[in-house]
This record gives sequence, structure tokens and C-alpha cells, in this order.
Amino acid sequence: MAPRVKSRAPAQLRPVIDAEMPSTAMIMAAGFGTRMRPVTEKTPKPLVEVLGRPMIDHILAKMQRAGIERVVVNLHYKADKLRRHLEKSLPQGMEIAFSEEPEILDTGGGVVNALPLLGDDPFFVVNGDMFWRDGTASVFSMLAARWDETAMDALLLMVPTVAAVGYYGLGDFTMRPDGRLMRRRETHVAPFLYGGIQLVHPRFFEGAPEGKFSTNLLWDRAQEADRLYGIRHEGEWMQIDTPDAIDLANETFGQ
Repeated sequence: MAPRVKSRAPAQLRPVIDAEMPSTAMIMAAGFGTRMRPVTEKTPKPLVEVLGRPMIDHILAKMQRAGIERVVVNLHYKADKLRRHLEKSLPQGMEIAFSEEPEILDTGGGVVNALPLLGDDPFFVVNGDMFWRDGTASVFSMLAARWDETAMDALLLMVPTVAAVGYYGLGDFTMRPDGRLMRRRETHVAPFLYGGIQLVHPRFFEGAPEGKFSTNLLWDRAQEADRLYGIRHEGEWMQIDTPDAIDLANETFGQ
């Protein structure tokens, strides 16, 4: 594990909603970005620019505004380039640590590998290939305000499929009025897709397998226990994972 880097915090930064804000978040940034080639042949996907800034910088700025203090970033593909950028451009008031992955561990294994850096309290997990605009409040503040540790192991950001820019899939989940999530049934269409941001408790990973595995395994387990919940995103959202998506994002969000 690499040493942590810390910068000084401006005192005026506060969450948008008056809720207890988890202090720590993890950004998933280790992947190869295969679908975004040839752009990612020289650049790790989180450093691909949207609206003139790397995607990961947009994410960090939103975290800073919400009041998140610490971020853990997992590294594998072009790790040195990503590390140098983050050490140089880390927003004020945030501390960063890096979780090295000698081999890609996927979404579940990557978080398990970083658990020693993430602490014992609930934390956010954020995909590094998205761009979004908040609605009336910060996504992070909304998740924090909805979090109920007695009922939930994971709280996922749900994006309505009809509102996701450039999305043409069948959706991922249906959501009950109380927020409990259920997987889309095979051959069915679901109204929500996972928006790449979740708030989880460390117990969510208890008994997880070693090595490479997908978070889907843990979501299924939490659903069976009625401890998988979601919250609806109120703003714009887009996954940026192909060269065409970069152009669409600049056109859509640049207006």
C-alpha cells in the first residue's frame, strides 16, 4: 500500500443536505478501458476528459463539495500515470490512498482488497467512468440522508432508464416504494439501472470470496436478506465507456 497524501481543507465546504456524511469513498479506477480503445491505449479511462477535465477530477470535485474527506483509489492499468495525476490535482481538504492490484480483481474483489484502507464505518463506492449532474441536492448527500444502518447493507443510486443519456439497455432493477431493490427478471424490462454509486457497510463484504469477483454476487445476497435498497437519481447521468460516448457527453453536458 502506498503512503497517504493529504491537502488542507477550506472551512466553508459543507454537505448540501443536513445529514451525517460518511467521511470515506472509494473510486474504482483499475480497469483496462477496453471498450474505449484506442483512446485508452495511452490514457487510463478515469483520465479521459469530458468538458475539458478528466472524469475522475469531476468526481473528486463533487465529493469535495459534499464534504467527503478521504478517497481510496484502486490502481492497475497505467497505475503510475493515474497516481501522478491524483497526487498533483487532489482537491483541497481531501486525503488520498491507493490500493494496488497486481491483477485485476473486478468490482467486488477490488473493494475487498482495499478494505484495510476504508475503515469500519459505511463508505461510498463510485465507478470512475461516469458523468452526472445533481438535482436539488448532491447525490452523496441524498444517499447519506437515506442511509439506515439497521435496515441496509447497501444503498444504490438508481437512474431511470428513460433519463440515462445514451442508454438503450433493459435496465437492472425494479424498486419498491420503500426503496428495496429486486433484480430484473430474465426477458423482462426494468425501469432503473445502477448509477455507479453506492453507500455500503463493511459487513456487506463479510464472507466474500477471495480474489476476483463481481459485486453482483453480494447484491444478490443482500437482496435475499431484504437489505439491498436504492434511491432515485434526480439529475442527468451518463456512463462514458466508448469513444462515441465521449463526444455525446461533451455535446449533451456542454449545453
